[in-house]
Amino acid sequence: MASKLTPLKELKVLKHQIPAHGLTPNTSIQNKPLFIYKSAFASSVSASDIEGHLSSIGVVSPQWRYSMFTTSHFHTTSHEVLGIAHGQAKLCFGHEDNPKRVEETVRKGDVVIIPAGVAHRLLEDIDGGFSMVGCYPKGFSWDMAYGNKGEEKQIEAIGKLPWFTRDPVYGDEGPTLS
Repeated sequence: MASKLTPLKELKVLKHQIPAHGLTPNTSIQNKPLFIYKSAFASSVSASDIEGHLSSIGVVSPQWRYSMFTTSHFHTTSHEVLGIAHGQAKLCFGHEDNPKRVEETVRKGDVVIIPAGVAHRLLEDIDGGFSMVGCYPKGFSWDMAYGNKGEEKQIEAIGKLPWFTRDPVYGDEGPTLS
């Protein structure tokens, strides 16, 4: 599997700080950026390859294979790691009504690391059949929040979540550690 992983020195990493928008905190609570690892895995990678590699690093547990919801949502109980397993899609981060939102096209082999509190949604499944492997830090489970009134206590809890002690894709030397 290591041969399907792009060497760290060749990895292109996009980092985005996204300001809060209404009750959607985005990166404002922990000040950890949204990370997009472009072509972290070779285009020949399978969902099983992604799951096996991420499991072998020992930081996250793969929990599902699916597309992305078309409604902006975020998680307050866990950070999220998404390995793109099939197709390409245009995603929105930060909430579609946020003028400082980030829109990125991701493709098979990319990895997205979404800090808790960062809203995300599918804007367009470009080829049809877009799917990802969804992973969460070991010992943590995900919830769903939408930036609605009544979610303030959930949102406040994001500040207490630990950040990664090892990079979920590259282990001891990955971009999430800088």
